[in-house]
Amino acid sequence: MSFSNLKKKYIDPKLVLLLAGFYLMFDLVLLAKVIYMRHYMAHETRYFSLTEFIIYNLLFDYIIVVAYMTLIAISTKRFLNKNYSWVKIISIHTIFSILIGLIIRLVFDFYTILAGRIEIADFNLRKSINAFFYVIDLNFLIYFAMVFIIYTYYYLKQVKEAEKRHSKLESQLVNTRMKMLSSQLQPHFLFNTLNSIAVLTDMDSKKAKDTIADLSDFLREILYNSDRNRISLDEELRILEYYLNIVHVRFSDHLIITKNIDESLLVKKVPAMLLQPVIENSIKHGYSYDHTDLKIIISVYEENHMLVIKVENDGALITDTHAALMQKGLGLKNINDRLHNLYKDNFYFELRNKDDNTGVETVIKIPE
Repeated sequence: MSFSNLKKKYIDPKLVLLLAGFYLMFDLVLLAKVIYMRHYMAHETRYFSLTEFIIYNLLFDYIIVVAYMTLIAISTKRFLNKNYSWVKIISIHTIFSILIGLIIRLVFDFYTILAGRIEIADFNLRKSINAFFYVIDLNFLIYFAMVFIIYTYYYLKQVKEAEKRHSKLESQLVNTRMKMLSSQLQPHFLFNTLNSIAVLTDMDSKKAKDTIADLSDFLREILYNSDRNRISLDEELRILEYYLNIVHVRFSDHLIITKNIDESLLVKKVPAMLLQPVIENSIKHGYSYDHTDLKIIISVYEENHMLVIKVENDGALITDTHAALMQKGLGLKNINDRLHNLYKDNFYFELRNKDDNTGVETVIKIPE
């Protein structure tokens, strides 16, 4: 694997900047502390050059620590990929927290010798070891603070990636369920329509041909929209018109369908093929021995930031509850399942008798 691929795989520039920014803040606080001590606590501290302090204690220290922690960030990513135990990880980081102090001390001592600030013969190993132990606790705390940043960064990154994968899988699941439900709905409607055409063939061949043409247009629209879960209300009404042409031929003057549509809502999205099964259910259960003529009213309006779709008929009343009807009919259960897949619990769907018992109404409320 090339260096560029290794860099892309293991080095995260955002994390490096985050670590560099954190340690820069630490150094700025330390610098402010030193400046304060020089002005107000000079008698309590030994004299030293502020320039040397900035160059040797901050600049060298800053470069070493950021470079070292970048390597630790790379190692940490490998630890996470290999699923090491926490005991092993903490033990390794404890060793590394001590090692960084040794490295800083060695680099600083090596530089002072090369810069001629001290002769090799005058180098005091004990003094160097004492300086190392003097800040060992501080190095330990800073190291683990930066390790905490590294683990938090990777954890949040993994959480975001998991959320994206979950969202993608959820979207794919919704699409799969919707396609499955649509595949149930289309044959259900198709069988009913073909039965109607079979009857019309003997009664009126011209009407049968017209109905076949409408069925062809209707099925073409269904296939065209099969990959879309939601379409505009305008499209839904246009597709519905083909179906209404079919049922008007079948029921002739015994069926009157009117529409009360708020035209400002035509651009709103609704589940594809929502109205057709609702109207089919109204026709199927609306006609009875006492109701040979049927009037259906389709209304679409806005209420409390919800899109309301209401289908009313003046036919036979229902004797079962909405919950019981959900268990009986494929069409109604199909509608409920599709609404749940698209809107979770943020929808309303009920089939009920009108308050004045003059017919039945189906009410659907979905987010705009």
